[in-house]
Amino acid sequence: MNKHENISAIHTEVGQTLMASRRAFVGVGIFTAFINILMLTGPLYMLQVYDRVLASSSMSTLVTVSVLMGVMYLFMGFLEHVRSRVLVRIGDKFEKDLGTRTFAIWMKQGLFGKAGQRHRPLQDVSTLRQFLSGPAPSTFFDMPWAPLYIGVMFLFHWSLGVIGIIGAVIIFIIAWTNEVTTRKPLQDAHGLKIKGQVFADITHRNADAVAAMGMGRNMEARWNEYTKEAATSTVRGSDRAGSLTSASKAFRMFVQSAILGWGALLAVQQIITPGAMIAGSIIMGRALAPIQMALGQWRSFISARQAFNRLNVFYDMIPEEPDSLSLPAPKGDISVENILAAPPGSKVPVLTGLDFKIKPGQGLGVIGPSASGKSTLARLLVGIWIPQKGSVRLDGATFDQWNRDELGPYIGYLPQEVELFDGTIGENIGRFRPDASAEDIVIAARRAAVHDMILRLPDGYDTRVGEGGSVLSGGQVQRIALARALFGDPCLVVMDEPNANLDTEGDAALSAAIADLRRREKTVVVMAHRPSAIAAVDQLLMLRDGKQVAFGPKDDVIKEVTQKAQQTSQKQTAQQAPNSAEPSLAIENKSVAQKPVVKQPAVRTKSSNKTSPKSQPQSQPQDTTKSQTQKRVNMPTFSAVTPPKPGAKS
Repeated sequence: MNKHENISAIHTEVGQTLMASRRAFVGVGIFTAFINILMLTGPLYMLQVYDRVLASSSMSTLVTVSVLMGVMYLFMGFLEHVRSRVLVRIGDKFEKDLGTRTFAIWMKQGLFGKAGQRHRPLQDVSTLRQFLSGPAPSTFFDMPWAPLYIGVMFLFHWSLGVIGIIGAVIIFIIAWTNEVTTRKPLQDAHGLKIKGQVFADITHRNADAVAAMGMGRNMEARWNEYTKEAATSTVRGSDRAGSLTSASKAFRMFVQSAILGWGALLAVQQIITPGAMIAGSIIMGRALAPIQMALGQWRSFISARQAFNRLNVFYDMIPEEPDSLSLPAPKGDISVENILAAPPGSKVPVLTGLDFKIKPGQGLGVIGPSASGKSTLARLLVGIWIPQKGSVRLDGATFDQWNRDELGPYIGYLPQEVELFDGTIGENIGRFRPDASAEDIVIAARRAAVHDMILRLPDGYDTRVGEGGSVLSGGQVQRIALARALFGDPCLVVMDEPNANLDTEGDAALSAAIADLRRREKTVVVMAHRPSAIAAVDQLLMLRDGKQVAFGPKDDVIKEVTQKAQQTSQKQTAQQAPNSAEPSLAIENKSVAQKPVVKQPAVRTKSSNKTSPKSQPQSQPQDTTKSQTQKRVNMPTFSAVTPPKPGAKS
C-alpha cells in the first residue's frame, strides 16, 4: 500500500471513524514508549548482577537493584494493563460508531436481491473490533522500538549492533515474504467461505424442497466443493505462513545464540564484560520479538485489512443519505412519468416507457404474465428502487426528496415473499414501533380481518413468531403481513400478489380491505395473477415484456385486452389458412358435419319397413363444432378479464 493509498484510506468513512480515536491511539503510543523502556529492566539488572554484585560480593547492592527491578516490573505490568484496556475500548467505540450505519447498509443490501447476500458488513465490523481489541495492535506498536534495542547493543560494542541489524533485516524479509505469499490464498479462501455460507443458508431456507425431492446429497456435494476449495486455499496459505513463522523463530533463536557466542569471544578478549555479553543476547531477543509476534498475528492482520477495504467499498456503494427537508403529509397522488427501470446493479431495463397516474380513492390492478415487471413496479412505487430515467412521484415529489423515516408510516407494502420478524404478532403488526398503541394494532388487524384468527392463537397478539416462535401457515403469515401494511392508516398501499397463499376466506378479506381503503380515500395498487385480487379495484394496468400495453378503467382495459386477444387469434387463424393445418381442420369439421354420410344400417321395426327415428342423424352437428371453435378463438389471454365477485373461489 503506497503513500497515496494510505492517505485515501485515512479519508474514508472507516478511516475517519478510527481517526476519531486518535487521542486514545496517542495514549497507547505513550504507554508503549514507557513499556519498551522498562523492558530494558531485565538486561540492565543482569548487567548489574554480573558486573557489580558478583565482582564486589555486596549484598546491599543486590538488594537495592532487586527492589528497583521489582518496582520497575510492577510499573510495566500496570502500563500493559492500561494499554490493553484502552485498546479494548477503542474497539468497542469503533463498533458503536459504525454499528448503526453498518446495519442500515445491511438492510439496504437486501434491495440488491441475492447479489447483496455475498457481502457481510456486520461481520467485517466484528472482525475489525476483534483485531483492535486483541494483541495485534500492541505488537505493531512495539515494532518501531526495535532500533532502540539495537542502539543499546551498539553501546556495548559496534559488532553486536551490526549483528543485530543483520538479524532484524533478515526477519523483516521473512515477514515481507510471508505477506506476499499468503495474501492471495487467504483472500481466495475467504471468498469461497462466503460463497459456501451463502449456499448453506439458501439450502437451509429451502430444506423442505431439498428433502422432498431427494436433493440432500446433491446439495452436500455442491457445498463440499466450496468447502474443499476454501480448505485448499486456507491450507496453502497457512502452510506458507507456518513455514515462514517457524523459519523466523528458529532464526531469531540462532541470532540470540550468535550474539551470546560473539559476546563470549569479546568477553574472553576482555573487550566487554560478561554482563554485557548476557545483556546483549537478551536485548537482541527483545528487539526481534515484536517482528516474530507480528508474523504470528499476520492472519488476523490480513483479515482486518480485507474487512477494512470491504467496508469502505460498501459505504461508497451505498452513501449515507442526507437529511431531507420535511414535506407535508402525503395524500397518495402517484404519478409515473415515462420511466426506464432496472434492478440495482443491473444494466438491463425491466420496465420501459411506463406513464400513468393514480389518485387517492382509486385502486389499480397490475396484470401481466410472469417476468413482465410487476414486482419491479411495486418496488418503484414504494421508493425502495429508483428508476434510471423518468420519475416516480408521490404528491409531486420524487422519493429521494422525501425523508424516509418520516415517509415510512404513510406507506403500506406487502411484498411477494413475506416473512415475519422475531417477536410477537402485535410487534410485527405495529412495525416494532416503541410507541405503537394496542388500539392501533387491533384496528389494523380488524381492517385486515385477522383479529379473530389472532385471538384463536395460544397467546393472541402476544404469540411469538420468527426464530423459536409459533409455526404459522403461509396464509396466516400473509394475512398478518397485510395487517402490518395497513397499520397506521397509510395513504399508499402496494401489494405484490397478496393472495398467493390465501383461501376463499382470505380472498374475501383481501377484497374487503381494498374496498375499505378506497372508501377512505387511500391509494391502492395490487399486482395480481389471480382474478380475485383485482375484484375491488377500478383501474387496470396491463404489462407485457416490461412495457405498458393498456391502462385505464378496469372494464375498458378488459374489453381492450379481450378484443386484442380475438384479433390476434383471428390473425393466427388467417395465417394458418394456406397451410395444411387449416384444410385438415376444415375437412375435419366437414366430416363431422357430414358424419351421417358414413351410413349405418337402418333400424327397422318388425311391423314396418320404415326407418326408426333412432336411425336419423343428429341435427346441426356442423353448427355445434363451429360454436366450439369460435369459443376457443375468443378466449382472452388473461383469466382476470372476468373477475368473480369478492369471496368467490377462483
